[in-house]
Amino acid sequence: MEIGVYSLADLYPNPLTGKTISAKQRIEEIINAAKMADEAGLDVFGVGEHHRLDYAVSSPPVVLSAISQVTKRIKLTSATTVLNTVDPVRLFEDFATLDLISNGRAEIITGRGAFLDSFPLFGYDINTYDELFHEHIDLLLKLNEKELVTWNGRYRPSLNAAEIAPRPIQQKIPIWVGVGGTLKSAERAGRLGTGLALAILGGDPSLYKPFIDQYRESAAEYGHVPENLKVAVTGHAYISKTNEQAKEEFYLYHSNYWHHLNLQQGVNKTFSREEFDQISGKESALFVGSSEQIIEKIMRQYELFGHQRFMAQMDIGGMPYKKVVENIERLAMEIAPVIRKETRK
Repeated sequence: MEIGVYSLADLYPNPLTGKTISAKQRIEEIINAAKMADEAGLDVFGVGEHHRLDYAVSSPPVVLSAISQVTKRIKLTSATTVLNTVDPVRLFEDFATLDLISNGRAEIITGRGAFLDSFPLFGYDINTYDELFHEHIDLLLKLNEKELVTWNGRYRPSLNAAEIAPRPIQQKIPIWVGVGGTLKSAERAGRLGTGLALAILGGDPSLYKPFIDQYRESAAEYGHVPENLKVAVTGHAYISKTNEQAKEEFYLYHSNYWHHLNLQQGVNKTFSREEFDQISGKESALFVGSSEQIIEKIMRQYELFGHQRFMAQMDIGGMPYKKVVENIERLAMEIAPVIRKETRK
């Protein structure tokens, strides 16, 4: 199994100090974290896209390009690209360029995003939300297939033997569909034959098995080769010496993250400590605990899903960089070797 980390680059205040770091510092810390993850032997690093002042990254390929120059082998992916509101040709060309300067390490996780800010920003109609995603991913996959593309759609100008340049080093850039809560999205990923990146933020892991089943059933129905179908599990994670210490330390940042996220959507709600303890328990999907407990959680999910990648989001809710570093170290040195050994069997 591949093991990695990703950041959405939120700029929420540190709940202990009340201070918020600058976007410049946040991006510098993300680049340093990626360099560290590469040196520690992790397999993949992701950066998400947002178009708000309380997030630092609006252009993942630009930040990933900077990361490519301080890393050697780690794969570089968006996490996620808001596909509804980006031109697929521009997106493909940006990531093909990233692939060239990173020597073949670029990937794309497409998704719909948690916010709608990009629709008015780039002149898209929110009422065409689903149609835009369907049309854009159809074109993106065609661009990935060949260098001359003829294509017709409804929301974007047609292409007639258009030259799509540059071409990546990889034969094809790996493309994943990020799925959060709808079986329809999992079905679409299977039908298209892309990878599936499943976000699991709490609850019983077995509740998410229908998404994996739907994905694989749909892929089989449309004739995709099973060996080419990749599943990634992503989610919040925090690792400490003991389970109780992990929960005690992470609760402040987890609660702060959800408090600000909910406020942006007009809801003044956060997780109580009791609710947090429930969703971070041994049988839950939230990856909080000692290295031993995280290993148990990942392996339990592996038995359920048979997935090929695990990616942890650690730097949420104003968490100081020092704690992010400690988490990456534990993930790389204490957890990854065991997971690789067990899944290799």
